[in-house]
Amino acid sequence: MIPDRGQCEALMAQYGMLANIRDHSIMVARVALLLSDALASAGLKFERQLVVAGALLHDIAKTICLDGSCRHAQHGRDICLEHGMARVADIVAQHVVLDDFAAPLSPVALVYYADKRVRHDEVVSLQERRLYIEERYAQGNLDYLAHIRENFVKCCDLEERIFSHLPFAADSVVARLAAAEEALL
Repeated sequence: MIPDRGQCEALMAQYGMLANIRDHSIMVARVALLLSDALASAGLKFERQLVVAGALLHDIAKTICLDGSCRHAQHGRDICLEHGMARVADIVAQHVVLDDFAAPLSPVALVYYADKRVRHDEVVSLQERRLYIEERYAQGNLDYLAHIRENFVKCCDLEERIFSHLPFAADSVVARLAAAEEALL
């Protein structure tokens, strides 16, 4: 099952998603959908509802895991599986780190990338987002810092692959979102 937006919002409420995480998820959905629609114009078609659902639910377990008792990507995957949403579960499970950065572009890759472009509810560059994640999550752990940096190097490669199909650059996403305000979501 792929939930519609109303079902996603009901799940967000059911699992106590904080308002700031909800706002982040909505912006991730807007970015992912903008890219999905633009890629469709270039001949790469993805299921819009799957892209939206994966983006809206990618942090479904974030609030639950804020106390450090669980890993939100894995717990979110489990929540999605409990609700019969196996395809959404795959997106949620991989939104922190992709299993295969070289795989063909997919809803999983689009949501992963969109999440890396959104700090809180603001679209930023990959470098800005990396610096924020390093400061917030590495906290002096050199192994984790190295992992974050390696992940973002791969994400930069993914960004190049995505935008190689598009007639606009990564730095124009904010302007395109503003122009498409009413059309997205």
